[in-house]
Amino acid sequence: MGNRLSKIYTRTGDGGTTGLGDGTRVAKNSLRIQAMGDVDELNAVLGILLTDPVSDNIRTCLTEIQHDLFNLGGEICMPDVEIIKADRIKALETMLDQFNDTLTPLKEFILPGGSRAAAHCHLARTVCRRAERTMHTLNAEEKITAVSLQYINRLSDFLFVLCRILNKEADIPDVLWNNTANK
Repeated sequence: MGNRLSKIYTRTGDGGTTGLGDGTRVAKNSLRIQAMGDVDELNAVLGILLTDPVSDNIRTCLTEIQHDLFNLGGEICMPDVEIIKADRIKALETMLDQFNDTLTPLKEFILPGGSRAAAHCHLARTVCRRAERTMHTLNAEEKITAVSLQYINRLSDFLFVLCRILNKEADIPDVLWNNTANK
């Protein structure tokens, strides 16, 4: 790969617009840019999670997901381009099922927390849900791929299970919700 980012500032965004991958200029507060930003933020939160001590298996899974998210951001940046393929959804589902099969069934809701890694993962899960909402809002106005919408939905499910796995690996119980409102 050559010098793709040899010049960091271009001044082309000073007027409140930014360029998409196809060269189109859009407002920096457009839904497409918001969706890209939410996906980028999710990737950054996963990067924070990866600074915590996690097993090699989890590190590998999260690194693959970070690459997927970079591709997803690229796909959102280039209207009418499909980068995320259905096999990535299947990969998420496989990882999710493998992790979930090792957990005891939940009988209560859980609160974000437990281990530091699980708390970071809960943050990633909530950012993922926001990215999903933004992507659906964008899809109502400008179509994005169904595969991308499915991927981001499945990813939030995966992250929820991963939160529980991280607590289990740290030998810290999930924080159960105490419904005091109905007592």
